[in-house]
Amino acid sequence: MARFRLTTHVAAPPDHVFDLWNDLDRLPEWIEGLTKIADLTGPPDRVGARYTAWFGPMRYRNEVLEFERPRLVRTRFDGRLLRGETTAVFEPEGDGTRVRQEFLTEGLIPSIVGRIFATGSYKGSFRGELETFRRIAEREARDGARP
Repeated sequence: MARFRLTTHVAAPPDHVFDLWNDLDRLPEWIEGLTKIADLTGPPDRVGARYTAWFGPMRYRNEVLEFERPRLVRTRFDGRLLRGETTAVFEPEGDGTRVRQEFLTEGLIPSIVGRIFATGSYKGSFRGELETFRRIAEREARDGARP
């Protein structure tokens, strides 16, 4: 098992940041390689909701384990290369929101793959995706757009 933690400050209100983060239709805007979300079993803001995230031909099944608006979302993911849980916590901080994200991978191969994605800030890395999200959220908050 491996644990990877990331943090960033988003200059946007917590409600805006949380809503954007949980808009499944918009995930491909910042998650590199994500091509579609399918098979949603219910509202994504409900514990127990399930959906499939597609990265080309690879699929990752996801289940919402905790959802506490506007503070927390925890999901379980299971795919060929990565398996585990991710938690995102949103806290008011100064002029915006502190986003803390944690990945907990299970198994040897998922831990190795997780380490690769957790290293660096390239576009498809966990850090790169979080920073892309931050830029989108800040731009929309500045321009008055809502997620």
